[in-house]
Order: sequence, then C-alpha cells, then structure tokens
Amino acid sequence: MTDDELEELRKRRIAQILMMQRQRQLEEQQRLQQQIQEAEQLNAIIRRIMMHILTPEARQRLANIRLVRPDFARQIEIFLIQLYQQGKLPKKITDSQLKEILRKISQNKKETKIKRV
Repeated sequence: MTDDELEELRKRRIAQILMMQRQRQLEEQQRLQQQIQEAEQLNAIIRRIMMHILTPEARQRLANIRLVRPDFARQIEIFLIQLYQQGKLPKKITDSQLKEILRKISQNKKETKIKRV
C-alpha cells in the first residue's frame, strides 16, 4: 500500500468513527427525551390524582413540602395514592388530616445519631 492509500483508509476510518459517535449521541439524546417525557406524564398523573384526593389547602401544603424536600413529598404522594387505591380514602384529605399523616410518617422515621468517640 502506498502512503496515499493508507492516508485514504485512515480518513475513511476516522469518518466512520465520527459517524458512529454522532449516532450514539443521537440515540442517547432520544433516550433522555423519552425518559423526560415519561417522567412528565407520571407527574401529570400524580397531580391529577392529588387534585382528586386532597383539598386545595392540603395540596398547597404538599407543594410547600415539595419545594423543601422533593423526595419526601414524592413519598407522601405515593403513600396517599396507595391509600386511595386500597379504598381507604372515602373523602378528600384536608390540611389538618395531611398534617396528621405527616406527623405519623415523621415519627416512624428512624433517626441516625453519630457519636463521637
């Protein structure tokens, strides 16, 4: 092989590698967009359920919790949805009832204490 042929092969290989990288990036971007879309759909479903099972004041309290502790708010939402699915919520949960649920859940949490030696 001549130097020109080797150079041509090298250029083709580089172009092929770059094209493969672009394809992988596009696939990753599409996968991320799909995940974002699914998360948005799930959030919309949860919001609709919360509208159905919480009074406006209770929803506001949950929204305030979500601002400070989003993971805890999601845990509460899942808990409330489970109660709803089990038929244990005959009517909308009021703000005071939500406070009581939050208090009970907070009591059940185990606290981690670190002792210095």
